[in-house]
Amino acid sequence: MTVLVTGSRGRVATTLLDLLDAAGIEARAGSKNPTDLSPPPGVKTVHCDLTDPATFDTALEGVDSVFLYAEAAHAGTFADRARAAGVEHIALLSSSSVLAPDAAENPIAASHLAAERALSAAAASGTFEATHLRPGAFATNALQWAWALKDGHGPALPYPHAYGDPIHERDVAEAAFAVLTEPRLRGSSYHLTGPESLDFTEQLAIVAEVTGRPAPYTTVTPEDWKESVAAFMPEPFANALLAYWASHDGRPTPLTRTIETLTGHPARTFTTWTRDHTEAFTS
Repeated sequence: MTVLVTGSRGRVATTLLDLLDAAGIEARAGSKNPTDLSPPPGVKTVHCDLTDPATFDTALEGVDSVFLYAEAAHAGTFADRARAAGVEHIALLSSSSVLAPDAAENPIAASHLAAERALSAAAASGTFEATHLRPGAFATNALQWAWALKDGHGPALPYPHAYGDPIHERDVAEAAFAVLTEPRLRGSSYHLTGPESLDFTEQLAIVAEVTGRPAPYTTVTPEDWKESVAAFMPEPFANALLAYWASHDGRPTPLTRTIETLTGHPARTFTTWTRDHTEAFTS
């Protein structure tokens, strides 16, 4: 079996490449900039730009399965070219945001939903299967606090008591490995969460405990927060994040045990994730 891993600079993809290589499964690392990759020895790199269909055919040649990032612009074309190349299975890294009633109108969820629908439509032909992995909040989102914490003043939070379900990127990679290597798991949609529902203040308290350093925060208005991110975050995305946090303010996030079902072990805690990334908060 040969697996094409797209977006191979990403944390989930790089971990997945390591897992596939360790299992003796032939993997191909795809990226818009393959010369920037550092995959395991023996893993080939290939130019695969999900925004450029001209790169698809070469990347897909001889591939049996694909780990696909949710780039909606050409998802249908990618699925068609994969089917033509003889690909049997595509595992899509989607998002649990597609489960929201307003997913089609939400700028964060819409691209994932569009990619899911494109793959499902192509899979309806019966020539290949599509699996949707729908993680909730990545624990790596906490890395955006690192510089503010090292500066001593901490992040500015408009909703400090908004809950999330932080999931370790390795758990997502191991779930992807499971669906890529176990045919019985193909063709379904999986809602992935971490094992705990934690608000931002609880996550910061864990960072403080693990690192041995203070992890303060300040509370700001939604308007002030939006102004602070205006230089690098489009307003529709900022509005969508604020709406999500507001809807989870003081409301614990429902959890699943899907990671355990797919991988055979419980999902890693946020404490474990923080220990694995201590250097980011202290170096």
